[in-house]
Amino acid sequence: MFTKRAWIDASSRPVLRLMLGMGIALPAAYGFLTLSIPHISLLIAVLLLSQPKPLPLLKSAVLAVLLMLLTGIGVLLVPLLENYAFMAVLLIAVVLFVLFYWGNRNANPLLNILVLSFTLIPVAGVQEQAAATAVIQALAAGVLLGSFSGFIAFTIFPDAQVSEKKPQPAPDAEAAGWIAIRGVVIVLPVLILALQNPAFYMAAIMKTTALSQQAGTLSAKQAGRELVGSTFLGALLAMLVWAGLTLWPSLWMFSLWIMLVSGWLAQRLYRLCSSAYPPSFWMNALITLLIFIGPAVQDSANGNDVYRAAAIRLALFTAIALYAWAAIYGLEFTRTRLRPARALLRGI
Repeated sequence: MFTKRAWIDASSRPVLRLMLGMGIALPAAYGFLTLSIPHISLLIAVLLLSQPKPLPLLKSAVLAVLLMLLTGIGVLLVPLLENYAFMAVLLIAVVLFVLFYWGNRNANPLLNILVLSFTLIPVAGVQEQAAATAVIQALAAGVLLGSFSGFIAFTIFPDAQVSEKKPQPAPDAEAAGWIAIRGVVIVLPVLILALQNPAFYMAAIMKTTALSQQAGTLSAKQAGRELVGSTFLGALLAMLVWAGLTLWPSLWMFSLWIMLVSGWLAQRLYRLCSSAYPPSFWMNALITLLIFIGPAVQDSANGNDVYRAAAIRLALFTAIALYAWAAIYGLEFTRTRLRPARALLRGI
């Protein structure tokens, strides 16, 4: 029997949904809504579009309001950071540990958004209060854009048959604790650097947050190739998109290029094309592309040197990926060395 829209292969529908969702969210973020930091909203939209089910519109509105209230707590950390920096950083480290631990134990897709919120807001607030407000607005707008574009994409390209996939088993308490420590160790040093120069390290915070999530599923042997490789791939794709934009710089051309590259990445993300890399590699490449190209568009609009800023950003992202690799290796080595002692304590 032929099902509705049977001319579209069921396995290709997630790719088409991601492409269509990007084609809706990008013009809205950069054009219709005129957000001051549109690439943050687009990043949140991508995180929601990559989920297997769309976020209901009413639930997304409630979540956006709740997110604005929660991220308002980050604004309260700004005076603490300015007067009691050590205590504020310690508090942020504890909050990040709780978020990483809770997110990994419950496999919650909102972990990325919460971690991004509690790292970006204090850094932006140290720069100026208006910057923190702009970040909060961008995060809330990203939730609404992701749910709205996801609703349209799922309406046009629905799944042929809904099959409930068995969720992957959550890590035990000990493994979740080590993953949480890994995330804090990766994020916290870059966060401290960002507090010294918020405008320069804002993109680095977003990149570090993405790497901390990707690192949670990697072993020390995989980390180097995947963290650094996905970073270089995302930067290369951003350069190709920028080169295409120079042919005809317009919002619609920008949207078409991002849709094209997103479709190429989504084919590997959803296993339509064989790949030796896991889906997290391709997802991180897509996130790196957005973090890389977004500030470049803003640099061009402000009259700054785009190529110099892009070179600095690439060097910074590479250094962060190498640091994340070293952190994973060091923590795995420590965990291995502590394993006999833990076994002895259990025996006693």
